[in-house]
Amino acid sequence: ATGSDGQVLTSAGAGAPPAFEAAAGITLGTPVASTSGATIDFTGIPSGTKRIVVGWSGVSFSGSSQPLIQIGDAGGIETSGYLGGTCKIQGSSALTDIQSDGLRFEAASGVNIIHGTAVWNLLDSSTFTWSGVLNMSITSSNYWISGATVKSLSAELTQIRMTTTGGSDTFDAGKINIQYE
Repeated sequence: ATGSDGQVLTSAGAGAPPAFEAAAGITLGTPVASTSGATIDFTGIPSGTKRIVVGWSGVSFSGSSQPLIQIGDAGGIETSGYLGGTCKIQGSSALTDIQSDGLRFEAASGVNIIHGTAVWNLLDSSTFTWSGVLNMSITSSNYWISGATVKSLSAELTQIRMTTTGGSDTFDAGKINIQYE
């Protein structure tokens, strides 16, 4: 029999006829307006996910705490044990920062407008180790930020959080979304 639109032909094993199945691919989440609250959580990330992309568009905060992206499993969001850092480049100067509380970057003040992407890749499924990188642009202040981190969880990743250091500054503009595969 013929398959339906969006299906792929897969092997059902030796001696069995092939079968049509839904094509695996990228799942796009629902954009969240980042206009209030101190955290934005994306939960229910399915088992077997190996890559998560987080997109930020026009995001800003009410204060000057640094934006922070953290990951977690069914036991909750992990707030420590990250191994990484970021570099902010503005004109001919650069500022580096080492962090252990997540994939964090300096936005300097609440009036800054943030655009960019963070990508999390599963590095080792036996230790639930994830590698995260980000590239962000602060268009209102004309600088660029790049960063990377690694974090091992105690179980499979199920959630990702956007917040700030201290978690008290609130979102006041823009939108954030994820996609995963």
